[in-house]
Amino acid sequence: MQQRTLGSRTVSAIGLGGMPMSIEGRPDEARSVATVHAALDAGVTLIDTADAYHLHADEVGHNEELIARALRSSGRDTSDVLVATKGGHLRPGDGSWTRNGDPTYLKQAAKESARRLGVDAIGLYQFHRPDPEVPYADSVGALVELLDEGVIQLAGISNADVGQIDLAHQLLDGRLASVQNQFSPRFRSSQGELDHCAALGVAFLPWSPLGGIANAAELGARHAVFQEVADAHGVSVYQVTLAWELALAPVVIPIPGASRPESIRDSAAAADLVLTPEEVARLSAA
Repeated sequence: MQQRTLGSRTVSAIGLGGMPMSIEGRPDEARSVATVHAALDAGVTLIDTADAYHLHADEVGHNEELIARALRSSGRDTSDVLVATKGGHLRPGDGSWTRNGDPTYLKQAAKESARRLGVDAIGLYQFHRPDPEVPYADSVGALVELLDEGVIQLAGISNADVGQIDLAHQLLDGRLASVQNQFSPRFRSSQGELDHCAALGVAFLPWSPLGGIANAAELGARHAVFQEVADAHGVSVYQVTLAWELALAPVVIPIPGASRPESIRDSAAAADLVLTPEEVARLSAA
């Protein structure tokens, strides 16, 4: 599988988003574990999770623990797998989301995530979402301290604008490894942030790269050009979408969510799908 650079690590060009395994509509654990194992078999070496990927208030870190169990039970050497998690975005258990960017909280949340993942240091830790009640510099300052203390190996931010990217890049003294923003054919308002990351050499991780759980099934119907290109290559519209995102910049690493082995196998194949410059231009203009 095609490889990409994320901070000091080399990872697969397509990652696995673990969120669908732990929120509403979650499958049984056996299927989720089989999905992680299928990802490893397909060459995926980046797995995305968060302490907020859970359903009920009393199960914070559900997805982190699930990913950790799946990796341990794989029977493989997973030392090359980078597990990325996030903190600062919370689910009280009633379907809503809240934020907490307090530095003291973030540092404790990171240590709890490391415990759930069963690691001495988290491979990549990202501040999940800006908290309007806390200065952004203070929240990023927690990442600086976590790096310096060795609690995390790489630091990133999520749901950030260009100004926040620049501030984080400055405060981390050039050690900002990733920016994880929403981006898909349906949601392109992060194009500026994608381009900015490309200029800085910072990995850009599109979340919901296929349009989100509720909209992915309509991708081909909503975006006819993507379906036309998929038909021409004899592949799924999902593969074309991910291949298009990869073609936008060498820093892009999509992390499609999956809860079925066949889904992540199909997504992983996008890393080896080559689109012509003309096809990329058509898709970008669609």
